[in-house]
Amino acid sequence: MESGKKSYEAFWKQALKDLMDDISEQEFSTWFRGIEYIGSGDSQIALSVPSSFIKDQISQRYLTKIEEKLAELAGQELAVKFSIQKKASSKGSHEEGGRLQKAEETVTRKRQHPQLNKEYTFERFIIGESNSFAANAALAISRNPGTGYNPCLIYGGVGLGKTHLVQAIGNSVYHEFPDLKVAYVTVETFANEFILSIQKKTGHQFKNKYRLVDVLLIDDIQFLEGKEGTQEELFHTFNALYDANKQMLFTSDRPVAEIRSLSDRLRSRFERGLNVDLQPPNYETRMAILNRKVEEKKVNIPDEVVEVICRNINTNVRDLEKALTKLIAYAELVNKNITLDIARQQLKDFFAQPSQKNITIELIQKIVSDYFGLSYKDLRGKRRTKAVAFPRQVAMYLSRELTEYSTTEVGAEFGGRDHTTVMHACQKIEDRMKLDPNIEPTLQTLLKQIKENNV
Repeated sequence: MESGKKSYEAFWKQALKDLMDDISEQEFSTWFRGIEYIGSGDSQIALSVPSSFIKDQISQRYLTKIEEKLAELAGQELAVKFSIQKKASSKGSHEEGGRLQKAEETVTRKRQHPQLNKEYTFERFIIGESNSFAANAALAISRNPGTGYNPCLIYGGVGLGKTHLVQAIGNSVYHEFPDLKVAYVTVETFANEFILSIQKKTGHQFKNKYRLVDVLLIDDIQFLEGKEGTQEELFHTFNALYDANKQMLFTSDRPVAEIRSLSDRLRSRFERGLNVDLQPPNYETRMAILNRKVEEKKVNIPDEVVEVICRNINTNVRDLEKALTKLIAYAELVNKNITLDIARQQLKDFFAQPSQKNITIELIQKIVSDYFGLSYKDLRGKRRTKAVAFPRQVAMYLSRELTEYSTTEVGAEFGGRDHTTVMHACQKIEDRMKLDPNIEPTLQTLLKQIKENNV
């Protein structure tokens, strides 16, 4: 048996070498660096991996190829079995190391970063063709923060997983490197805290909060537009952390080059490191995502229903989740099982919106300003005259109806107005539609122009 184990290990090492020739060095390092051969049995090889996430990804991506190579080398089929196993501490005796590891795992389970969503982990992130580059980069950063891919910017449209990935990095570092200080913040919060520090003369405390961290995660840098003071502060924060080899992660809904009113020196800082984009998920990835959600929610959704949702909704993960949530709510409230006919009826609004994909607030603003004979600048500006107020409310209303942006995000695109202003504008338009029969035709005309120009 011992000789058999040795020969199996040799087969495994050779299969690993062959695999290295087929994939990139970065890909190999990302998925295989933490694997260890732990033994052999009857027609099988036992390997240890550091996490369920690694196990799942290797199984999905490489297991068939590995087992085919092993069969070729051994002249018989060899099954690969994985076990999840963290490395024990190298200090002290083996027994003491085991106790320390258990204690560490207990503490890890209890620790929760106050600024991070515990649901945003790598284990819960479905990797597909559209996001594999960004996901692999995020995983590599989480393993060696500050040593490579620094800074890193992840950009892409609404609902594609930017916040999930950046917070997954934060959660992973927070659990695996307890001595490192992790800070997560949105640009809006960063700006508000900066303004408050000026008002209260607590600038020193604000600087220490963000310049003395080991990992800084900042969401939605597109909202730096028009915030000159915040840009200046972030520039100095960036330099302090970069010079100290501290890890920085940023997200944006667009490439840095497309963020208007961004200082050249800050733009160059963002572009200095790795910039990766997230694309809408393909059909296979959408199926994997939705099946995972169905499993987590423990609901009975027929496979044919999942398939029709994934074939008709191809925008982003958020839209998939919204469609599933509506079906679950319907089933619970009317006490009916979900069928294909019910799904098509309840989700007809979701399925009828392919022409709205990628509609931007900027396009809406341009169409509305042209229609009402205003300048694009007036619509986004501070003027509150009647000639501008109503068209602006219409544009805000259409932005909420035709895009997935939040009221806060919409407000930022209209001269930095807050979310309550956007909510008020939408309510005003809805109220006027009930009283003025001319409003609905106006909105339909604008809607048609927006769709026709969305190419």
